[in-house]
Amino acid sequence: MPAMHFTVRWPDGSKEECYSPSTVIEKHFSIDHAYTVQEFVLKAKHALDEASQRVAAKFGYACSSALDQAAAIEHTAQRFAAGDLVVIEEISVIEK
Repeated sequence: MPAMHFTVRWPDGSKEECYSPSTVIEKHFSIDHAYTVQEFVLKAKHALDEASQRVAAKFGYACSSALDQAAAIEHTAQRFAAGDLVVIEEISVIEK
C-alpha cells in the first residue's frame, strides 16, 4: 500500500505537504483544481478516513498519521473563510 504526499496551496499562498497512507487520495482530489476551504476540509477528512480504514483492513489497526493529518488540515483551515480557495498542487507517491 503506497503512501502519498499531496501539496496544498492555502488561500494566503502558503504551502503544506500533507500525508496519506494510501493512494485513495487520488480518488478524491485533482491536481490544479480549486476547492473552497469548506469543500477541501470535508473531502480531506473523508479521504483520510478512508485511507485509515484501508490500513485497518490490511494491518488490523487504524492509521493514526492519517487521522493526525486530517486534524492538522482542519486546524489550518480555521484561519480562512469557508469560501476561500485551496489548490492541490501535487500528488506523489512516497518513494521508499
